[in-house]
Amino acid sequence: MPNFDLPHRRFNPLTQEWVLVSPHRAKRPWQGGTEKTASAQRPAYDPTCYLCPGNVRANGAVNPNYAGVYVFDNDFAAILPLGNDALDDDGRNRSDLAAELLQSQAESGVCRVICFSPCHDQTMPDLSVAQIAEVVQVWMAQCAELGARDDIRYVQLFENKGEVMGCSNPHPHGQLWASYNIPTEIEKETRGQAAWLAQKKSLLLRDYLTTEQQAAERLLFENEHFACVVPFWAVWPFETMLLPKRHIRRIVELTEAEQLGLADALKRITTCYDQLFDVSFPYSMGVHQAPYDGDDHPEWQMHLHFYPPLLRSATVKKFLVGYEMLAQPQRDLTPEQAADRLRRLL
Repeated sequence: MPNFDLPHRRFNPLTQEWVLVSPHRAKRPWQGGTEKTASAQRPAYDPTCYLCPGNVRANGAVNPNYAGVYVFDNDFAAILPLGNDALDDDGRNRSDLAAELLQSQAESGVCRVICFSPCHDQTMPDLSVAQIAEVVQVWMAQCAELGARDDIRYVQLFENKGEVMGCSNPHPHGQLWASYNIPTEIEKETRGQAAWLAQKKSLLLRDYLTTEQQAAERLLFENEHFACVVPFWAVWPFETMLLPKRHIRRIVELTEAEQLGLADALKRITTCYDQLFDVSFPYSMGVHQAPYDGDDHPEWQMHLHFYPPLLRSATVKKFLVGYEMLAQPQRDLTPEQAADRLRRLL
């Protein structure tokens, strides 16, 4: 076994990339920037919030007086329903080299906002398992609707929580971006899982989960249908993954029992995060699933990523700069140390 107390690299078979781990750097003094913590108290209803029930949004639309999960088309969508055909580039009137180097493609799709609750002062760990299960059911319904369209080939569900993660509104909500083209990270994970299936004749993430269950070093918890681990190759200090125990390619395949299992896992990990530094813990969370491109994708195993930035306290975060941007990702706290600290809070 390698000495994980010394600098070493770890391989991510999902993305076929390496991460540098430097445990000794965790002892260095911190004199860098710190983040402001969010206000501890928010009202249950904010008349100035664009997402609260009954309020007027920035584009003049009025939210209904919703009582559960509420979905609407993003007023400032990054992807529009009709792509700009003028951006498609067939290389006419240019040299072969220029046509190869200067490529562009039109993009089209749908962006939607998914309000988890009408209550402005709640976040996911404040919701009940039944309320989170309703969110999961809406995710499934949205993917079923959009995944059936000919102009959509991938649906990315995600949540940015906290100002540190660039969230512009504290009301509990997530988003979906559905696009015709398959995003880069999904292409990488498709290649990684397909290569494993071709070589091992088994599923990469199911084999990985079995390995983590046997090792027990990075396994945080599990219920009947899902398990939560700190990935061996994690980049972010307290990064986690939620993995189903059954072969599930897309979120639309969840059974009713698995929906509740996922809701339970989401509540447990987000509650654990909030207890780590006694603060409403920021993160980016997303569902990764097989593309909706007409292919069967037997290699795919649906999973969820949590990427939280906080490193040492509620105000000190991990920055991906310098070496991380120019060479490869790097972390100080080992995944095993992170898992141990999180497990103590469960």
